Amino acid sequence: MTAERRLPSRAACRLLACARRVGIALAALAILLPLRAGATDVADRIIAVVNKEVIMLSELRTEMEPERKRLSQQYRGADLRTRLQQAEYRTLTRMIERRLQMQHAQTKGVEASDEDVRRTAMDLQQRGTPVNIDDPNEKKALKEQLILMTLENREVRTGVMVSDADVQRFYQRHLSLFMLPEEYRISQILMMSRKGESRAKLRARAREVHDQLKKGGEFDDLALRYSDAADATRGSELGFIRQGEMDPLIERAVAALQPGQVSDLVETADSIHIIRLDEKKTAQFRPIEEVKNEMQGLVFQEKSADRYQQWMTDLKSKAYIEVKL
Repeated sequence: MTAERRLPSRAACRLLACARRVGIALAALAILLPLRAGATDVADRIIAVVNKEVIMLSELRTEMEPERKRLSQQYRGADLRTRLQQAEYRTLTRMIERRLQMQHAQTKGVEASDEDVRRTAMDLQQRGTPVNIDDPNEKKALKEQLILMTLENREVRTGVMVSDADVQRFYQRHLSLFMLPEEYRISQILMMSRKGESRAKLRARAREVHDQLKKGGEFDDLALRYSDAADATRGSELGFIRQGEMDPLIERAVAALQPGQVSDLVETADSIHIIRLDEKKTAQFRPIEEVKNEMQGLVFQEKSADRYQQWMTDLKSKAYIEVKL
């Protein structure tokens, strides 16, 4: 095999990035065009070298096929070509990285037995993800996933530690994640259209009830008498409802009230509401003690992602990578 261009891995990565930004996209079309329907007669060829292994055009086409179908259903013309180029870049990068990882796994003696594959397939099937390990390709893909998971656990996740200081810093940086929205304890009188009743007549009935409230009528008594809510016999109170959980029209009316106040008529698509605000809880942050376990998981994920990127950078820096676009 004669190398067309011998590039250190970092330069190869820069070349890939450049292909997204400038005119080398024309060369990428040589790969993308065979992905179109009817262009299956293009000769196979080497498109990347990763140490002593090669990645073939046919492999990229196979890997790209689901994404090509998805994009082709959503986009057309130049927009489709651009998105296919971007998807090709991501896919080829992912294939190179996966090939590097599998090579590294081999040097570290990381393996997955047929029994490991069988047990994992059974577990996936029980969870609703069918896997046919009688298909050599599916079995190979699952085995590869198991090997890579084991490798990443050993070399990436095992070394990740989460301290109390890490949790505290994460909490301060992402306070919005732990904010509880305002809560409203409300009561309502719900009026719904009766059979054959016009909207105007429904509105008139609701206005009569509202006038009784203005004259000093007891909200709960009137709710018991007039509300069409299924639970009206148990009183008009709906309990606490968080901001964002109500119909927007009702929420706007409630937000304008002070505790003890009653809204005007609130008309929604099929009903009219009279709302009383009984209590309001302002937005507040969940205490750090309450979310500590949750944050530890989030910090672990964040640090694992950073460590993974560094790990991949190290693997690439020690590898020979040649991209033949």
